[in-house]
Amino acid sequence: MRKIEAMDGVIGIIIGRSYGGKSLGAGSRTGSVKIQRKISGGLKAVMQSEKGLQEIFIRSAEGMEDALAAAILKL
Repeated sequence: MRKIEAMDGVIGIIIGRSYGGKSLGAGSRTGSVKIQRKISGGLKAVMQSEKGLQEIFIRSAEGMEDALAAAILKL
């Protein structure tokens, strides 16, 4: 999350629900992020944690959603 917070255009990250279970996100490495959709004000995403999935909202500067989504995919 710190890498995402440090990106240009990111205002902040809001942490949402956490879904536990060893089978959730199986095959993904801890810390990997998947963008679910672009919404007004930012990006809705999920992050793989050690114990399951963590919902996050990446609050972005206006018009930066596409650039941030592309940069996050490269992480």
